[in-house]
Amino acid sequence: MEEDQQFMREALREAAAAEEAGEVPVGAVVVRDGRIVARAFNAPISSHDPCGHAEVRALRAAGQALGNYRLPGCTIYVTLEPCAMCAGAMLHARLDRLVFGAPDPKTGAAGSVIDLFAEPRLNHHTRVTSGVLGEECGSLLSAFFARRRAEA
Repeated sequence: MEEDQQFMREALREAAAAEEAGEVPVGAVVVRDGRIVARAFNAPISSHDPCGHAEVRALRAAGQALGNYRLPGCTIYVTLEPCAMCAGAMLHARLDRLVFGAPDPKTGAAGSVIDLFAEPRLNHHTRVTSGVLGEECGSLLSAFFARRRAEA
């Protein structure tokens, strides 16, 4: 649990960088053998890329760093429950584990709206741990959207 919190704090640093860049504050890190092999934050707005979610960007960076599109032995830490696109990418990457902070009641694909990770017909199953530093992760997002609403 302590290691999960340590790496989630790194994902929170990435989320803060996303917010500084004007993006929705979501961050992700990919870890293998106790070390970070990739990190990323949300950037769909600045990159003009609908796939520019933190998770997809971190998976791409991890693939490059490790020289493989499959990421066995890796865990991804992300501040927000992944959407269906990101969950699908994680499953295709053959991640061992997903650890996320805050649930996403609108688009969460790890149990909030749907649970792709629990789909028995899929050929790979990534273990999921939810709620790690969930209050911190959720507060960051809530404050961001409250500011956005106040500015509008």
